[in-house]
Amino acid sequence: MEKIDQLDKKILSILSKNARIPFKDVAAECNVSRAAIHQRVQRLIDNDVITGSGFDVNPKSLGYSTCTYVGITLERGSMYKDVVAELQHIPEVVECHFTTGPYTMLVKAYARDNEELMRLLNGKLQGIRGVVATETLISLEQSIKREIEVNFDNE
Repeated sequence: MEKIDQLDKKILSILSKNARIPFKDVAAECNVSRAAIHQRVQRLIDNDVITGSGFDVNPKSLGYSTCTYVGITLERGSMYKDVVAELQHIPEVVECHFTTGPYTMLVKAYARDNEELMRLLNGKLQGIRGVVATETLISLEQSIKREIEVNFDNE
Protein backbone atom coordinates (compact mmCIF):
# COMPACT_ATOMS: atom_id res chain seq x y z
CA MET A 1 0.00 0.00 0.00
CA GLU A 2 1.31 3.42 -0.92
CA LYS A 3 2.04 5.96 1.77
CA ILE A 4 -0.77 8.37 2.58
CA ASP A 5 0.42 11.97 2.69
CA GLN A 6 -1.03 15.06 4.37
CA LEU A 7 -3.19 15.96 1.34
CA ASP A 8 -4.63 12.43 1.25
CA LYS A 9 -5.42 12.70 4.95
CA LYS A 10 -7.12 16.05 4.48
CA ILE A 11 -9.21 14.64 1.61
CA LEU A 12 -10.13 11.59 3.71
CA SER A 13 -11.07 13.79 6.66
CA ILE A 14 -13.37 15.93 4.49
CA LEU A 15 -14.98 12.96 2.73
CA SER A 16 -15.47 10.97 5.95
CA LYS A 17 -17.57 13.84 7.32
CA ASN A 18 -19.58 14.26 4.09
CA ALA A 19 -19.13 11.73 1.28
CA ARG A 20 -21.54 13.71 -0.91
CA ILE A 21 -19.49 16.91 -0.92
CA PRO A 22 -18.68 18.03 -4.48
CA PHE A 23 -15.05 17.56 -5.48
CA LYS A 24 -14.86 21.27 -6.37
CA ASP A 25 -15.54 22.07 -2.70
CA VAL A 26 -12.91 19.56 -1.56
CA ALA A 27 -10.46 21.11 -4.02
CA ALA A 28 -11.18 24.61 -2.71
CA GLU A 29 -10.70 23.50 0.91
CA CYS A 30 -7.42 21.76 0.01
CA ASN A 31 -6.18 24.55 -2.30
CA VAL A 32 -5.65 22.19 -5.25
CA SER A 33 -7.40 21.58 -8.56
CA ARG A 34 -10.50 19.43 -9.02
CA ALA A 35 -8.44 17.16 -11.26
CA ALA A 36 -5.96 16.63 -8.40
CA ILE A 37 -8.82 15.64 -6.09
CA HIS A 38 -10.25 13.24 -8.69
CA GLN A 39 -6.83 11.62 -9.18
CA ARG A 40 -6.15 11.37 -5.44
CA VAL A 41 -9.57 9.89 -4.65
CA GLN A 42 -9.25 7.37 -7.48
CA ARG A 43 -5.80 6.34 -6.20
CA LEU A 44 -7.20 5.98 -2.66
CA ILE A 45 -9.97 3.76 -4.06
CA ASP A 46 -7.53 1.72 -6.16
CA ASN A 47 -5.32 1.19 -3.07
CA ASP A 48 -8.29 0.10 -0.88
CA VAL A 49 -7.92 3.09 1.42
CA ILE A 50 -11.46 4.14 0.49
CA THR A 51 -13.46 0.92 0.46
CA GLY A 52 -16.93 2.18 -0.23
CA SER A 53 -19.35 5.02 -0.37
CA GLY A 54 -23.08 5.19 -0.27
CA PHE A 55 -26.07 5.89 1.87
CA ASP A 56 -26.89 4.42 5.24
CA VAL A 57 -30.48 3.20 5.27
CA ASN A 58 -32.19 3.28 8.66
CA PRO A 59 -33.34 -0.35 9.20
CA LYS A 60 -36.26 0.84 11.36
CA SER A 61 -37.67 2.71 8.35
CA LEU A 62 -37.99 -0.70 6.64
CA GLY A 63 -39.64 -2.33 9.64
CA TYR A 64 -36.53 -3.91 11.21
CA SER A 65 -36.92 -2.85 14.83
CA THR A 66 -34.58 -5.44 16.38
CA CYS A 67 -30.82 -5.16 15.96
CA THR A 68 -28.94 -8.13 17.33
CA TYR A 69 -25.41 -9.39 17.65
CA VAL A 70 -25.01 -13.15 17.59
CA GLY A 71 -21.90 -14.85 18.91
CA ILE A 72 -21.46 -18.09 16.99
CA THR A 73 -19.33 -21.01 18.13
CA LEU A 74 -18.19 -23.36 15.39
CA GLU A 75 -17.28 -27.01 15.62
CA ARG A 76 -13.90 -26.04 14.09
CA GLY A 77 -12.51 -22.61 13.24
CA SER A 78 -11.51 -23.98 9.84
CA MET A 79 -15.23 -24.11 8.96
CA TYR A 80 -15.42 -20.32 9.01
CA LYS A 81 -15.37 -19.75 5.24
CA ASP A 82 -18.05 -22.39 4.65
CA VAL A 83 -20.28 -20.82 7.29
CA VAL A 84 -19.71 -17.34 5.80
CA ALA A 85 -20.82 -18.70 2.42
CA GLU A 86 -24.09 -19.85 4.05
CA LEU A 87 -24.53 -16.54 5.91
CA GLN A 88 -24.26 -14.69 2.58
CA HIS A 89 -27.68 -16.17 1.70
CA ILE A 90 -29.38 -14.74 4.82
CA PRO A 91 -30.40 -11.15 4.01
CA GLU A 92 -30.95 -10.21 7.67
CA VAL A 93 -27.21 -10.71 8.33
CA VAL A 94 -25.46 -7.40 7.62
CA GLU A 95 -22.01 -8.01 9.18
CA CYS A 96 -19.86 -11.00 10.01
CA HIS A 97 -16.52 -11.09 11.80
CA PHE A 98 -14.05 -13.91 12.53
CA THR A 99 -13.12 -13.24 16.14
CA THR A 100 -10.97 -14.21 19.07
CA GLY A 101 -12.49 -14.76 22.48
CA PRO A 102 -15.50 -16.84 23.44
CA TYR A 103 -17.00 -16.97 19.93
CA THR A 104 -15.58 -18.05 16.61
CA MET A 105 -17.71 -15.49 14.81
CA LEU A 106 -19.74 -12.41 15.61
CA VAL A 107 -22.69 -11.59 13.36
CA LYS A 108 -24.83 -8.47 13.25
CA ALA A 109 -28.37 -9.05 12.04
CA TYR A 110 -31.75 -7.34 11.93
CA ALA A 111 -35.23 -8.73 12.53
CA ARG A 112 -38.66 -7.16 12.37
CA ASP A 113 -39.63 -8.48 15.81
CA ASN A 114 -38.78 -11.16 18.37
CA GLU A 115 -40.70 -13.88 16.50
CA GLU A 116 -38.70 -13.22 13.36
CA LEU A 117 -35.50 -13.16 15.43
CA MET A 118 -36.38 -16.59 16.83
CA ARG A 119 -36.95 -17.93 13.28
CA LEU A 120 -33.64 -16.43 12.21
CA LEU A 121 -31.78 -18.05 15.09
CA ASN A 122 -33.51 -21.43 15.22
CA GLY A 123 -34.38 -21.88 11.57
CA LYS A 124 -31.41 -20.37 9.82
CA LEU A 125 -28.28 -19.67 11.89
CA GLN A 126 -28.36 -22.73 14.13
CA GLY A 127 -29.13 -24.96 11.14
CA ILE A 128 -25.86 -24.15 9.39
CA ARG A 129 -23.48 -27.11 9.32
CA GLY A 130 -20.67 -26.55 11.83
CA VAL A 131 -22.56 -24.14 14.12
CA VAL A 132 -22.60 -25.72 17.58
CA ALA A 133 -23.84 -22.78 19.68
CA THR A 134 -25.13 -19.22 19.45
CA GLU A 135 -25.48 -16.46 22.02
CA THR A 136 -27.69 -13.50 21.20
CA LEU A 137 -27.30 -9.93 22.38
CA ILE A 138 -30.04 -7.46 21.45
CA SER A 139 -28.98 -3.86 20.89
CA LEU A 140 -31.32 -1.52 22.72
CA GLU A 141 -29.84 1.62 21.15
CA GLN A 142 -26.97 2.56 18.86
CA SER A 143 -25.29 5.49 20.56
CA ILE A 144 -22.22 5.96 18.35
CA LYS A 145 -21.63 5.23 14.67
CA ARG A 146 -18.73 6.84 12.87
CA GLU A 147 -15.72 6.26 10.69
CA ILE A 148 -12.25 6.06 12.16
CA GLU A 149 -10.84 9.56 12.65
CA VAL A 150 -8.22 10.65 10.13
CA ASN A 151 -5.29 11.76 12.26
CA PHE A 152 -2.78 14.22 10.79
CA ASP A 153 -0.13 13.49 13.45
CA ASN A 154 0.83 9.95 12.38
CA GLU A 155 3.58 10.68 9.87
